[in-house]
Amino acid sequence: MNGFKIGRMVLGVCQTNCYFIYKEGATAANGLCPALVVDPADQGEQIYESLTRKGFAVQGILLTHGHVDHILGVKALQELSGARVYACEQERDVLQDMELNLSAMFNLPCKVTADVLLKDGEVCTVAGMTFRMIATPGHTEGSCCYYFEEGSLLISGDTLFEGSVGRTDFPTGSMSVLIRSMKQKLFALPEKTIVYPGHGGSTTIGWEKDNNPFVI
Repeated sequence: MNGFKIGRMVLGVCQTNCYFIYKEGATAANGLCPALVVDPADQGEQIYESLTRKGFAVQGILLTHGHVDHILGVKALQELSGARVYACEQERDVLQDMELNLSAMFNLPCKVTADVLLKDGEVCTVAGMTFRMIATPGHTEGSCCYYFEEGSLLISGDTLFEGSVGRTDFPTGSMSVLIRSMKQKLFALPEKTIVYPGHGGSTTIGWEKDNNPFVI
């Protein structure tokens, strides 16, 4: 993976995968290793304290979509780290609307304002790592994935799971749109790409193309 490393914390009642991505041996001015955090679930303070204790500096927060189980920890993590929040531009309303992001339903009122709203295919370099945001609507209208070509890894959020896909019965969801996103966007990536989903274990693009029952 060309020095790319990825760690995982499984957090909250929905067992959400919160990932932190870094380059082995990299150091920032403060002597800590720069890291990106993806979907800080519901424990932003715990994430910050744990990563700081392990020698990491959170320099960016990437959101795959706006559901409450993926965003509830954003505010605390952002305040403690000073990191900017990145999301797909089509997810602005979901992040801001407590009905759409399901936080009202779970009685956990939450709104998030992304600092950077990315366009489909936009490439960014944060914390010394370059990624491409791939818009993959279906789970929500602004669901997205983050592709790190140098590391051959994809953070797929709740679009693609190991042998499955994200549910589409919540507001702004659509199964037909999700399947199209998978076939046209994700399955165009190299088959060796390792996929890290929002819930459950990792997989690869090649395995999903051959085995995922939703697209066979």
